[in-house]
Amino acid sequence: MRIAMLTDTHVNTIEDLPQKIIDALSTVDLIIHAGDFTDIQLLRDLEALGNVKAVQGNMDSSELKAMLPAKEIVEIKNKRIGITHGSGSPWGIEERVRKVFESDQIDILVYGHSHQSQNKVIKDILFLNPGKAMDSFGILTIDGETKGEIISSK
Repeated sequence: MRIAMLTDTHVNTIEDLPQKIIDALSTVDLIIHAGDFTDIQLLRDLEALGNVKAVQGNMDSSELKAMLPAKEIVEIKNKRIGITHGSGSPWGIEERVRKVFESDQIDILVYGHSHQSQNKVIKDILFLNPGKAMDSFGILTIDGETKGEIISSK
């Protein structure tokens, strides 16, 4: 299974995203958005392309915040994926997002907020931050092995 990961898009519609992201979205089975859409139209545009799992970010409209949870857990092929936006400064963000799921068993943690991409394992959990969408996005492959990849959107 191929999953596209986006966060911190900060745009109104899908047409405002880099073409490289739009092209990649047509090749995946699921789209994960870790918050900061800013406008509900982008969520609707993504949902028109396929299955979307999303959480709210601090910059999202009140309408989005009313619709989307602050955290979500998705299970795919026996892998539990925690999704949250994140908060505070980039320093120590991994510890803060992990605390959101401290009572949950997760294998992968997808987050955003810092605008800095991340793809590393910390204490047996794969931490993935696709980075600010204007700079990068992520592809998560779960097929026997689990592999995260950060791709430049430029």
